[in-house]
Amino acid sequence: MQELEKFVYPKYQQIVYNNPVQKAALNKNSRKLTTDIDKHGKNMHKEIDTMIQKMKSDLSEMEIKHLAVLNKRENEITHIISEITQTIAELKKLLDSNDDSLVSAYKSRIAEFRRLPPKLIVSLPSFTYQTVNKEQLYQLFGSLSASSIKTEEQVYTMDSLGAESSFIDRPLIDVPRIIAKIKTEYENLNRFRNVSCLRDEYVWACGLDNWMRLYNLQGTRLKSVQTKSGNDPLDITVTKNGDLVYADYDDRTVNIVKNAQIQTVIRLQGWRPRNVCSTSSDDLLVVMDSNDDKQTKVVRYSGSTEKQNIQYDDKGQPLYSSGGDTKYISENRNLDICVSDHDARALVVVNHVGKLRFTYNGPPSNTKGSFYPYGITTDSHGRILIADLHNRRIHILDQDGQFLRYIDYRYLQGPVGLCVDTRDNLFVAENPTGKVKKIQYYM
Repeated sequence: MQELEKFVYPKYQQIVYNNPVQKAALNKNSRKLTTDIDKHGKNMHKEIDTMIQKMKSDLSEMEIKHLAVLNKRENEITHIISEITQTIAELKKLLDSNDDSLVSAYKSRIAEFRRLPPKLIVSLPSFTYQTVNKEQLYQLFGSLSASSIKTEEQVYTMDSLGAESSFIDRPLIDVPRIIAKIKTEYENLNRFRNVSCLRDEYVWACGLDNWMRLYNLQGTRLKSVQTKSGNDPLDITVTKNGDLVYADYDDRTVNIVKNAQIQTVIRLQGWRPRNVCSTSSDDLLVVMDSNDDKQTKVVRYSGSTEKQNIQYDDKGQPLYSSGGDTKYISENRNLDICVSDHDARALVVVNHVGKLRFTYNGPPSNTKGSFYPYGITTDSHGRILIADLHNRRIHILDQDGQFLRYIDYRYLQGPVGLCVDTRDNLFVAENPTGKVKKIQYYM
């Protein structure tokens, strides 16, 4: 039963989730290719129209030049004809005259008029068209590669889970053990926000400045990344591929750092991203507030495509308090979405379709309103770990919201951000000290 519930069932849920992602990707790709084909077609039409216009312009220019030559010739001939006509009239008058002096003064122009002007031979332009070869036209336009669908057999075995199989039935220990203390630039500044594990050896950290820093377990800073806008990152997470993602509240963007380059993945209108987490299917879950701080919701994205919107329960009531303080978010192994709602003094857990499963306000012994949830993470058993900042402790629940135990003030000072590595070691960002503590809490 435990294997079915904790390992097999989530695998099938993940397959179900991936199907809409593939459908969305198919639709997005088809729309993009349609746009590209239309654009290329318009460009080719434009080139053809330009070529036709040039031919027409060349033809018009040739006509104007030839017409000018013909008009000039016509004017010259008309002038000569006028002179011949005048000469004939003068000769007739001379023949009728008895004035010998006029006859003696006459000079014949017959030799001049015998020299006919050169004949103009006009070679008219012609248009020779090429027969349209459809195959060549298709090749000239471009080509569309064929799509394909293939199946790849998935074989589930407990061994395929790797190190996860060794975690089955590992109980919590009564006295947690601090394995490492990592110093950061936030030491004693009360400016820490969150941490996110990069494999088992490294941890990203962010706080109240515009830098995100990567540390090893010895506290050596290995890398620093400044936000693109210069604003403070409100939250960070690491994808399955190991890429850093951060939420820029003031810039209304969610950004990813790939190969030292920052790319904006999500740009919001009317909303601001507050907290973010990467999921088992490599989606992003983003907690966001409306610009007027009157609404809060969780939105699932596949890349830049919105896939899911979670805001209200079955009765139409808001699931989350509006605006206010941070709302850390984490996806559990069973695909539940867990949000640490500080202003509501509650953990709010919905299932993968956004239906409310439960809320947690602290164990029954808790005084109402004395729970101050901040950072949240989940482990390989589906346990939920919540940082209770002002009470200096971490609540550990099972995946159904049942309280299991605390990691208390003896080990912590102001826990604000949490993450776990692949071996379920807990990393805790302490706000007052600016340190990250690595804690073992299981057998």
